[in-house]
Amino acid sequence: MRIINSNNYQIIIGQDILSKYDFSKYSKIGILTDENTKKLCLPIILKEIPKKFKPFIIQIKSGEENKNIETCTYIWKKMVEQKFDKHSVLINLGGGIIGDMGGFCAATFKRGIDFIQIPTTLLAMTDASIGGKLGVDFKNFKNTIGLIKNPKSVFIYPKFIETQKKEEVLFGFIEVIKHALINDIELWTHIKNTSFEELIWQDIIIKSIEIKNNIVLEDPKEKGLRKKLNFGHTFGHAIESFYLKKDTPIVHGQAIALGILLESKLSKLSEEERREITTYILSNFPLPNTPQKSELLPFLMNDKKNINESINFSLLDGIGNCSIDNLFHPDEL
Repeated sequence: MRIINSNNYQIIIGQDILSKYDFSKYSKIGILTDENTKKLCLPIILKEIPKKFKPFIIQIKSGEENKNIETCTYIWKKMVEQKFDKHSVLINLGGGIIGDMGGFCAATFKRGIDFIQIPTTLLAMTDASIGGKLGVDFKNFKNTIGLIKNPKSVFIYPKFIETQKKEEVLFGFIEVIKHALINDIELWTHIKNTSFEELIWQDIIIKSIEIKNNIVLEDPKEKGLRKKLNFGHTFGHAIESFYLKKDTPIVHGQAIALGILLESKLSKLSEEERREITTYILSNFPLPNTPQKSELLPFLMNDKKNINESINFSLLDGIGNCSIDNLFHPDEL
């Protein structure tokens, strides 16, 4: 078992973690799942929670198209029906959508109850569950409604990766690549020189978490250094919103892969570095078509990071380094 300390909570990586957790302080235990994690992951979790605590299961539909206030209303309704109080806890068992939305619902219910993140996807394990960012989409704009609040704990079961299809793991891996590109040239070198099948997932998960956690510890509210983590996400979120509005949603990792390609073009990279990144991503990730910049502009102009109608990017200053607050007028893109 590996323990990483974060801002007043622990990230615990291993197996059989919940069986050692003290639930006696809680009046109610809820577990938020979707149809996939209910089938593939919930049975494992329920075996670890003593039966006397009798957790209540809240199931929602998977998919970015359901990450909205309407689904939150359903979750809050179920919590009210089950008489959740200030001393209840919500366990979010799922990928980034479950973690973002479940955490948001817990953080706002009765002005805040405890929540525990149990990420079940590579993307959520290495990125979404770390750092306390919570929220939902609004009018097809990504993560427009939300807040930053840390969980009580994050429990990571690497074996849950086995419940994902290879393509799902692949697109979760894009956040690991992002962490390497912004902060760790040695990790990037290891990734590009190692086949996907030969990667040791527990080692990759721990390294990626450490990169993000160290950044978050230094800048928990995203006033400076934490903005580095937005590399690939300005264009990426715009692309994700574009496809969501068309009712043809793509997975987050696909959008971020395209975002990294587009933002690499704006970055201060040598031609060799830019070619290295582009070749790796295009060779390993099946990607949708990139929308025209004119099609992305309405979404880019509504990005939450913007300053005075300028679009705000975090960009690479060579592989392993990243600068923040790079402002571009729409005409410059």
